[in-house]
Amino acid sequence: MRPGQRAAAAFAAEHGHAPDGVWSAPGRVNLIGEHTDYNDGFVLPFALPHRTAAAVRRRDDGTLTVATLGEDGQLRRAEPLALAEVAPGGVSGWAAYPAGVAWALRAAGVPVPGADVVIASDVPTGAGLSSSHALECAVALALLGLAGLSPGGTDSAGTADAPDLDQVARWVQRAENDFVGAPTGLLDQTASLRCASDHVLFLDVRSGHGDQVPFDAARDELAVLVIDTRASHSLSESGYGDRRRGCERAAELLGVPALRDVSVEALPAATDRLPEELRPLVRHVVTENERVLTTVAALRAGRLAEVGPLLTASHASLRDDYRVSCPELDLAVETALSTGALGARMTGGGFGGSAIALVSTAKLDAVEQAVTEAYAARGFTAPRLFTAAPSAGAGRDE
Repeated sequence: MRPGQRAAAAFAAEHGHAPDGVWSAPGRVNLIGEHTDYNDGFVLPFALPHRTAAAVRRRDDGTLTVATLGEDGQLRRAEPLALAEVAPGGVSGWAAYPAGVAWALRAAGVPVPGADVVIASDVPTGAGLSSSHALECAVALALLGLAGLSPGGTDSAGTADAPDLDQVARWVQRAENDFVGAPTGLLDQTASLRCASDHVLFLDVRSGHGDQVPFDAARDELAVLVIDTRASHSLSESGYGDRRRGCERAAELLGVPALRDVSVEALPAATDRLPEELRPLVRHVVTENERVLTTVAALRAGRLAEVGPLLTASHASLRDDYRVSCPELDLAVETALSTGALGARMTGGGFGGSAIALVSTAKLDAVEQAVTEAYAARGFTAPRLFTAAPSAGAGRDE
């Protein structure tokens, strides 16, 4: 049963009637382009088939109730919230994510009604696959739908004055940054909202312009293997904020709006002007943007196999310059490469989470077995492995 169906069934069991509607949003894999989004750069994500669904029904008393369906089939219920009183710092734990979305929408002037919300998901949590943003995007679309402001393209109720998906992404970012307290960029929520089946989204974060680039690994007898390392992953408790502040300081010292404005050709001169501790951060962002552009050119030319070395170079940069890898991620990448993967890299913010590997279908079983055995030999928790193809973005299920 899909998350949308499970959310609707759980809603009916909890509240004694069907929801007004169900909206869902996917997790994402970022093929390449890591830590470039908050530097006004380029990213290249695709949506996973795994989704988070929000079944909702309108309330007229200004109250928000939220429950989430656990893997054990049991509902976890948060305390009811008076929307007029919801503020940053007032909600903790998983309930802060849907509460933060409601707060951000109301702060933007959206007439968010009271609502009962029941959530179900199959996006792996803590895996660096954007489970929190899938939750927030699903709730955002659901609350907008109840307010009669569904963004164009998400369902037939869209209106001329409804927000576009880019605006929804910015509201979700505000919920994440200012309410939850995680200083994330725009990659994850934009990917969840705007990605399309059988394509990767080439997004220029500065302009907001996105191109859907065809991506059909199966045609070339290739697959994208996702390796969930099961290593603890929490951006809000990691060095993510330190890296972001370092990038902002470097841009200020260089006199540019963002590191996006430093070219590969200008990189040596630029790093010479910076304190030693900032040079690796700048080197990663500038070269990572270039790798995204090279990857897009290869995909458009139908040369998917050429992307492999770019993925591996990205991981080396994230490990050595940005310093956001960990032993579990490095082992996954090294083992996949030694077993014949064309390329591999960590994906997401780092400090745990997942890696991806571009693998020929003929070698897929061997790579999966080798990674599993390598983890066992090191005493690591067994990884979760699955292949992923670009899937549909967020929208209304029913």
